[in-house]
Amino acid sequence: MYNLDGKVALVTGAGGERGIGRAIAVRLAQEGANVVVNDLHAEGRGNWGGMPAVVEEIKALGRDAIGVTGSVADSDQVDAMVDAALAKFGRIDILVNNAGALAGSDRVPVVELAESDFDRVIAVNLKGTFLVSRAVARHMLSREPGGKIINISSVSGKKGSARFAAYCSSKFGVIGLTQVLAQELAPHRINVNAICPSLVETERVFGMASALKPEGMSIEEYRDVMVERSNAGVPLGRIAQADDAARTAAWLASDQSEYITGESIILSGGSAMF
Repeated sequence: MYNLDGKVALVTGAGGERGIGRAIAVRLAQEGANVVVNDLHAEGRGNWGGMPAVVEEIKALGRDAIGVTGSVADSDQVDAMVDAALAKFGRIDILVNNAGALAGSDRVPVVELAESDFDRVIAVNLKGTFLVSRAVARHMLSREPGGKIINISSVSGKKGSARFAAYCSSKFGVIGLTQVLAQELAPHRINVNAICPSLVETERVFGMASALKPEGMSIEEYRDVMVERSNAGVPLGRIAQADDAARTAAWLASDQSEYITGESIILSGGSAMF
């Protein structure tokens, strides 16, 4: 276990029931951090309570938490989110840029890709990471000691895949931004790293299945096919889980990783080695 007592973490895109964001937010709280939970919408899907449920889950662990709705792609909303975090806790020690655009109509060949879909993915995945990092880094620079910034990229940020033009472009960009921030902020003891997961078994798999499924197959059927293919192609024998990313994020957020910066850590069970 890592000691994050007294630390304050901001995790974007953390309102989903099975998402990476929720898993990271809860794990950081288990390690002792108070957490600011962000998502585009407060409410969840179906019977899931959404962002308020994550806040209550963290409080049940004996930590404090607030939820702040807002789009990471809008600079005014980002500034309001950071202001709300500082008004509540007075500091942000850990930032996890997890918010991501939902997969859908962007998963087509480049010649069929609409400009609006490309812009939407870039705005959330890359511009959002830039805006939130900029706002939080400005705060971190204003006080000591530094802090930790953790960006969620993807194995698709290291290797391109057909029909993933917008997504790959955004995630390649996140890795580049991670390296730039790491160099600029290192003198101030602010570590910046990225996590690059392969396919993770979250709600987002359904969106990918909806976009990529062949005719005559339901979304649920193709989702199962995707998971089975992933299981078969991973040397460790299973698809990644949200908690795999959460454990990595907890290490990067801790003092145990203080000499690690500018890295993009592949989280793939051995399926991606490059």
